[in-house]
Amino acid sequence: MEEFLTLKDHVYNYIAEQISGGSLVPGEKINENSISERMNISRTPVREALIQLASEGLLENSPRKGFVIKHLSEEEAKEIYFIIGVMDGLAVSLACLFLTEQAVKDMEFYAASMDLAIETGNFVMYHKLQEEFHNVYLTLCPNKSLVNLLQQLKKKFLRRTYVAEPQVDMKEILFATNEEHREMIRLAKEKDTQGLERYLRDVHWNPNKAYMETL
Repeated sequence: MEEFLTLKDHVYNYIAEQISGGSLVPGEKINENSISERMNISRTPVREALIQLASEGLLENSPRKGFVIKHLSEEEAKEIYFIIGVMDGLAVSLACLFLTEQAVKDMEFYAASMDLAIETGNFVMYHKLQEEFHNVYLTLCPNKSLVNLLQQLKKKFLRRTYVAEPQVDMKEILFATNEEHREMIRLAKEKDTQGLERYLRDVHWNPNKAYMETL
């Protein structure tokens, strides 16, 4: 059964995709009228979507400027990585006992597909695939409240394009991250719940890697 999307949901998804793809960048003001005209809808659902995005920390609502894409500082990113590491580690440890052979195969498929996306420089596709990778075990986690909180927190890292910086080899960084995905698969196959929890908390979501979210 398909989930029914309201006008507000459509606007929310549209703006989220613009941020994710880099069409809207930190510091940029959201033009409510432009979105209303482009989507041929009233300003009410646009305003509702902007309020939701602001409540999730993706936008700032300034009395003078209106809604602006929020800039994420490296310190904020580190704090969020620390929290996600604890929550994601717990979630995967709870899901571990429910991981079927097919679920593990799905994770292996996504890891292989991520290698291809990285090699071709398709970073947007990489992030879609890594979300699917993590969703394999998150959908099997019995604590749905934990999963919902985790997914909400991850929205703060919505942007999926990177500013080219000569000193940063993004392919090398993402290949290394994907090797972490493979280590997670190895631990999952062994049903090492404690090892998985520690690995996600201390390695995969190590706060020292949070700088990637601010590039």
